[in-house]
Amino acid sequence: MDREWTGMLIREATASDADDLTRFINMAADNLPLHFWRKSAGPDGDPWAFGRERAARESGNFSFRNAWIAEIGGEAAACLLGYPAEETPGPIDPDTPPIFVPLLELEALAPGSWYLNVLATYEAFRGRGLGSALLALAEAVAAASGHAAVSLIAEDTHHDALRLYSAKGYREVARRPVVKGDWEVDASEWILFTKPVT
Repeated sequence: MDREWTGMLIREATASDADDLTRFINMAADNLPLHFWRKSAGPDGDPWAFGRERAARESGNFSFRNAWIAEIGGEAAACLLGYPAEETPGPIDPDTPPIFVPLLELEALAPGSWYLNVLATYEAFRGRGLGSALLALAEAVAAASGHAAVSLIAEDTHHDALRLYSAKGYREVARRPVVKGDWEVDASEWILFTKPVT
């Protein structure tokens, strides 16, 4: 599903986009993915390679199969990554690292929605409407696949993103404190937003 906007092309991601996808995924959550990849790769592993391997897989939430790339002049400029949320979320695994628990709690408050996990734009391409175009695509994908709403979680420090979501009709549903542990981040709260699309 390739879509053209003025001056940009939005296309489905491919495995060859793994390097950009890894950067967008990490950018969207203020280095939380990199923090996780470092722990998963171990002291002798390459965390970025670990992230790229996940992005290049055929399956899994962070697979390229769930992503779209916005290009300007043939260059990757922004990314959308999302997938259906669980219809009936189960209990959180007691072995889940505490840092992820607030996110899972918020996701569970929007069951059956289309979950927009990553919306990110490289700094050089900001201010060109890419975020708005990708949000519109997320809503179209959600509606076409029979989901009644789009859900997303943002950090309270992502002021530009919060303004965009508000302007596009997303409403705040709930908040949870950020559990930082040894993750260095300024954010203090995760905020769940939803928007009906059907």
